[in-house]
Amino acid sequence: MELLKLNTSKSGVALSAELKSAALAANSLLYSGKGAGNDFLGWVNLPSSISAEEMKAIKECAASLRSKAEVVICIGIGGSYLGAKAVLDAMSNSFELLHKQHNNPIVLFAGQNISEDYTAELLEAVKGYSIATIVISKSGTTTEPAIAFRIIKEEIEKRYGKEEAKSRIVAVTDKARGALKTLATQEGYATFVIPDNVGGRFSVLTPVGLLPLAVGGVDIEALVEGAKAMEQATAESVAFEDNLAAQYAATRYALYTSGKKIEILGSYEPKLQNINEWWKQLYGESEGKDGKGIFPASVTLTADLHSMGQYIQEGERSMFETIISVEKPAHEVKVEADEANLDGLNFLAGKRLHEINKMAELGVQLAHIDGGVPNLLIQIPAIEEKTIGALLYFFEKACGISGYLIDVNPFNQPGVEAYKKNMFALLDKPGYEAESAAIKSRL
Repeated sequence: MELLKLNTSKSGVALSAELKSAALAANSLLYSGKGAGNDFLGWVNLPSSISAEEMKAIKECAASLRSKAEVVICIGIGGSYLGAKAVLDAMSNSFELLHKQHNNPIVLFAGQNISEDYTAELLEAVKGYSIATIVISKSGTTTEPAIAFRIIKEEIEKRYGKEEAKSRIVAVTDKARGALKTLATQEGYATFVIPDNVGGRFSVLTPVGLLPLAVGGVDIEALVEGAKAMEQATAESVAFEDNLAAQYAATRYALYTSGKKIEILGSYEPKLQNINEWWKQLYGESEGKDGKGIFPASVTLTADLHSMGQYIQEGERSMFETIISVEKPAHEVKVEADEANLDGLNFLAGKRLHEINKMAELGVQLAHIDGGVPNLLIQIPAIEEKTIGALLYFFEKACGISGYLIDVNPFNQPGVEAYKKNMFALLDKPGYEAESAAIKSRL
């Protein structure tokens, strides 16, 4: 079974031999370590390098948390939560929270915002449940998760006492330094390491993603197996004609240089909505610098055909579209005949919703192509751990290639720090006195 197929025939661009060669050269840079950001290439061979011992340790820790808590609060921001949430949403029942019995703990997320209402409502919602937390931060001082952890830690210690709290808190952090590592060592928390050579947005296949996913009941071995298969399928030795990541990156580059500055990622399966969010961070933070980069946007279809559909069809012609298509759903629902047929839908009687959804997908593709929107199609056989693992690695590899094609460092994020400096100055953080005076004069 092929875990992923790529169809670029509706992209409207022809790839030159030079561009194909450049894409392969960019892929080779990811292995040679001679490109920009070479300190953060640990993700390239990550799937094949995860040891059985590490997987065992992750699963054992997850089992311990599962035995103690009905709700596990995962604290992190950016790559420290987006990957886990994306995969968890893809693999979970869409209405899990309405089920009276849960086979797995409910995994909730905190530290991805500083909303007082969100935090208060979270604390209120978990009052009747036993809780534990996974805190994910390289430094332990990133503002949003640090605030959330201080509050959640206090809640756990208040409920269970400091000794019991230690077994309900797991830290995923730096191996040797940082505020969170220091605290974890002092308190005796179980810890897992964020590898030094893996940036946050590429970290979903490290304990950053694997631990909360294992807690939530996801088959992390199958997830890694799919990623490993895609690692092999996009390796340095794989020819362009067979290397889907190189093909996707090259096609995106050709569209970008032809004036298509926006990429819309869409799917007709709502379960994949947060895959879109993970993808947006991956590409936005990797490509968007030095005045360059494709702007990553997303839609959930068919819902957004009734909102963004008008713009996509007839707005400014500066975009292209990439669709993740799922070949086989997990369930079967048919439209039944109705004697009165007041809604006029009897022509659909006996058809599965998936068949109707597929015809919508095909009809939209043709309409958007006619409207001047190039289309790329990514097909996966089903929403399963193995295929999702392959999809994640496919996007990661293509992202690294894409960054090198447009000649940026795909592995840094200097622009992320700009808002922090302003926020700290406005909050009168010690050491920011001059900045505080300057920024307040602007207000």
